[in-house]
Amino acid sequence: MGLTPKAIFLDMDGTILNHQNKVSIRTKEIIDNLRNEGIFVFIATGRAVEEIAGLVPEGFQVDGVITSNGMAGYVGNKEVFKHSLELELVETIIEKARENKVYYELFPYGTSRVILNQDKQYVENEIRDPKPDGVEMNEWLSRKDALKGKIAWIDNIEGNEFSKFYFFARTKEHINRWKAELEQLKQEKDFTTSTSSDINVEVMVANVNKATGIKQMLKYFNLSEEETLAIGDSNNDIQMLQFVSHAVAMKNASDHIKDIADDITELTCDEDGVYHYLKSNILAVKI
Repeated sequence: MGLTPKAIFLDMDGTILNHQNKVSIRTKEIIDNLRNEGIFVFIATGRAVEEIAGLVPEGFQVDGVITSNGMAGYVGNKEVFKHSLELELVETIIEKARENKVYYELFPYGTSRVILNQDKQYVENEIRDPKPDGVEMNEWLSRKDALKGKIAWIDNIEGNEFSKFYFFARTKEHINRWKAELEQLKQEKDFTTSTSSDINVEVMVANVNKATGIKQMLKYFNLSEEETLAIGDSNNDIQMLQFVSHAVAMKNASDHIKDIADDITELTCDEDGVYHYLKSNILAVKI
């Protein structure tokens, strides 16, 4: 297509977010410039919509946001689409997480993520210092931040609309045992799992991912699936990178992500890799 996309989809963690969980001013400015040139720019993240404002510079704007790995989409304050986990599945998974002593966060729509009070002791124990060697700093900081005040500790699950589960473990062995438990549960219940690091896993509605979210967002804006570009770095970006016309992997991505990409950024997320890539390969061509 030549690098003149009509729509660009950007992952957050490991992509536009550095390992201190911040989006740079330069990234904001390049997005502003691209949008001024008539290119649509979207966020496609595993994070819930409520998390985004605290991670981006003041005045940060995009055309739309796909959140929770495709579970919901927003244009400004308008909800474009939304999928929800069923309450019965939520309760079943929490019971199994408790049996396996796996750190979890449940994300209800429109309110703080929650953890049950009866699980508080083992959940907090998973985030004890020091940081385990196999855990990336950005994920560790996110967990610390969550337990400092982003989590609502509750006695009972309330409501019936939930965007996703997030699970974390201090070791690969622990999270892999939990992944195996979830695979076993899939024999009885229908849901999708996704990972963005070696020590996490998330649960969403069956057959939902970033690519399905992109399809719904393109339909809303009456945009073609052609001339689309995405940048990502991890396993929860795979369907997105496979779907778009031009897939870009971050320099800091794993090799198996780079293998499915059409291009790789020259710099990492800590070096403003997205800013430099978009400036050199998209904005320069557009202008």
